[in-house]
Amino acid sequence: MSYRRIVISSGHGKYVPGAVGILDEHKEAVRVVDLLGEMLAARGVEVTTFEDTVSHSQNENLNRIVDFHNSQTRDLDVSVHFNAYVETEKPMGTECLYVTQNALAGQIADAIAACGFIDRGPKYRNDLFFLNNTTCPAILIETCFVDSSADAEIYELAFEAVCEAIADVLGGEDKDDWPEPPPPDPEAMFQTRGKVSYFGGPEDMGVSSSEGLAFISSIEQRPELFLPYQPEGTSGLARRLNTWVPYVACRWDYDVTSKAMLASGKMALVRAPITGIEMLAFPADWGPHQDTGRVADISPGLMLALGIETDDEVEVVYPAK
Repeated sequence: MSYRRIVISSGHGKYVPGAVGILDEHKEAVRVVDLLGEMLAARGVEVTTFEDTVSHSQNENLNRIVDFHNSQTRDLDVSVHFNAYVETEKPMGTECLYVTQNALAGQIADAIAACGFIDRGPKYRNDLFFLNNTTCPAILIETCFVDSSADAEIYELAFEAVCEAIADVLGGEDKDDWPEPPPPDPEAMFQTRGKVSYFGGPEDMGVSSSEGLAFISSIEQRPELFLPYQPEGTSGLARRLNTWVPYVACRWDYDVTSKAMLASGKMALVRAPITGIEMLAFPADWGPHQDTGRVADISPGLMLALGIETDDEVEVVYPAK
């Protein structure tokens, strides 16, 4: 799977050095994190990177890194390290440490190993501060051994490939490799593409308790869109929308798609390019306001089904074929 929001930190810190051999662990971890962050961002991942440039003790360093991760909204925590044992010319390899993320750790180790390293695989570790104290799923990557001349040589030659391999596991293929969006449908009466948000239902405090809908004025017009009861303290149809029903609001052109047509039950196609999922949805309202920078508002249930979040991109085509 790919992750939407990832926080990645380099192991150790500017004043709390890690292992130093042929390679310098902290400096190389920063190097990996920086390029990996760029590659994940190119794949549409919301990525945050962190280097500790402040701490002067190991305890302060560990707590600062973990506190930073836990202060962020994210789906996955990643710490980048390099291993060490004894100085050797022999290849030593790569591994990925975990407490709960066995499968992901195995995928990361396999991907890095494919760049030329010995595959030491996923390793369960329940004694590491980072893995024990981050509050989201987490992995700790041991990229290779800093004191193996064979590993160091492979790493220098394959640095970008290593970062690309990790990015492919965590974020999927580069956006540059995504297929081109489908051309405009010549039969569509309305078509738009851009950022999306959600609206409607009892919990939507962005609309007033009495707010109605632009072209549906009664439950009887489209009963399938609404809850069987009026939420307490409200009187408007917007707050009565059933958020598990797929519905969509766009800035429709009523001269092309009339209010009567939009309320007739003909459905729109809503597609999420980032996940490749598309679903049918009922037109339910006009919006969002142009000042939001978004082209559509959809039901929370539809957003969940599409596997997307606020300000991701959608394509809306009306009417659906």
